[in-house]
This record gives sequence, structure tokens and C-alpha cells, in this order.
Amino acid sequence: MAIKPPALQRGDTIGLVTPGSPLDATIINTRMQYLRDMGFNIAFGTNLYAYGGIVSAPAEKRAEDVMSMFRNKSVKMILPARGGTGVQTILPFLDFDVIRANPKIITGYSDITILLNCLYQFSDLVTFHSLMLMDFRNETPSYNFNQFFEATSTFTSPRIIRNPPELQQMSLVPGNVTGPLIGGNMTSLVSTLGTQYEIDTKGKILFLEETHAPTNMIYRYLAQLSMAGKFNDCLGIIMGQCTECPISYNTTYADLINQILVPIGKPLMINLATGHGRFKAAIPIGASVNLNTTNNTLTVLEATVS
Repeated sequence: MAIKPPALQRGDTIGLVTPGSPLDATIINTRMQYLRDMGFNIAFGTNLYAYGGIVSAPAEKRAEDVMSMFRNKSVKMILPARGGTGVQTILPFLDFDVIRANPKIITGYSDITILLNCLYQFSDLVTFHSLMLMDFRNETPSYNFNQFFEATSTFTSPRIIRNPPELQQMSLVPGNVTGPLIGGNMTSLVSTLGTQYEIDTKGKILFLEETHAPTNMIYRYLAQLSMAGKFNDCLGIIMGQCTECPISYNTTYADLINQILVPIGKPLMINLATGHGRFKAAIPIGASVNLNTTNNTLTVLEATVS
């Protein structure tokens, strides 16, 4: 059973890091103040404000910021500023044994997907495909905050993950499976294939989402995941949104799901509110869930914090 991090409460300290691409200092500061106004204390990663071009700082330094937060006994949650790119380059510099011995909430999406899944895969830690620092602002829908805090600050069990009324959640292939939930951004997950950090989908429920990728690229990603055996190994599939994804060759994202994933015949849910969409469900990576596509439900079967 995966390790559940201690629950987050008002007054706790949140450690801010930038493990991928840099974020403008003004945005960091305004989002940080939002967290303080919510009642949280803040710890700074040394390279939180760093700007090294595509990535904020060299991989070793970004990794050390993450490790320092795991070692810091006063930090309850680690919150990446943003995703971007380059998160996979910190993985060789992480100490997964230290992380396992110091479980903490860590949350994010986009390229943070890589970190979330590796921390589950190599440290047995439940992580959260949910909000990043950049999301802590007035414009963020209350749905997103409700999802986030229910997953990280309560012991609700079971917890049914439902889309907001504005976004229809659908199932295309009926079935009923139970297992650990993994996945996230397709671009990020595909970048791990062929490495020691390749995502392990065997006996798990896989969810995927994407943003700003034309559908010919989505086709490439789905084909690569299929050829790598990831759909054969998994128990079921959940497809999140593909936000602002241009249509290529008259083929939509929905067309690709019907052409490539439906014939696999495994339980398949689509249009879940995740990641880059306006509405973001809190997806616990590594937690046991039930995917019932006959009844069109996704249920987290256990509390995801301790």
C-alpha cells in the first residue's frame, strides 16, 4: 500500500520550488501572498526565482531544492511554481529513500507529472495531480480549491471524483476495475519511455491529458504509448481534456480516442476535468480507485492523507 502524506492544515508551512521552467517573480509573489492570506506559512527553495532560460536552474540545483523540502521537518507540503519542461532532468539527483522516509504532500500537473509518478513508483508516495503555485489566485474556480483541499486536508473515504456541472463526464467502454491510479500529461509521460523512469502501467488505471498539441502529435503519443505496451498493461483508461489542441487532417481528439482507445476494449472514461483545463479535479497518484464505466463513476477508495 502506498504511503499517505500527513494532511495539510491552516498554519502549516508550504515549501515553494521551481523544478522545471521558471516563473515570473511578480506571479510568484502575488500567488505567495494568496497562500499567506489563506493562513499558510511559506518556505523558499533557493532557486525559486532563478531564471536559466528553458529551465530555472541546473538540474542538480533544482533537485536539491526539492530534496531540501523533503528534509525540512517544518514543511508539510511541496508546491511547484509551475511545470513547463525539464523536470525529468532532476530525477537522477533525487534520493528516493529519503523521500520515502519523509512523506509530504506534493502537487502539480503539466511537466510535474513526471515527478508525481516517479515519487509514487520509486518512493511509494501518494502524490496529487492538482494545483500548482500559479493556480492560487482569485480567478481559480472554487471547484478546483474544493477538490484540492478535500484530497489533501480531509480524510474523506470513499471520495467520488465528479466533474463540475459545466463539463460532461462520459464513459465509452463499459467495465468495472479497481487499482492504483497513475498518469497525467502525455508529453511528459512519453518523454520517460525508454528510460529507467518509464511509467509502469501494469495493473494500474491510467489517465492522460494534454494541452496545445495538434492532433497529429496526440496520434503520435498514443501510438508510442501503445507500442510501449502501456495500454496492454493497464486495467482501464481515463482521458482528460486536450485543451486548445488544434485539429490536424480533419481528425479531432475525440476521433483519436474512438479510433485508437475504444478498440482496446478496456474500461474507458473521457472528458475528466484534469490538468490544463479550467476545471481541475484532484487526482491522487498511487491511491486505490474504482473506475466503473458502466455507471460512469470514478471513486477514490481510501483517504489520501494520514
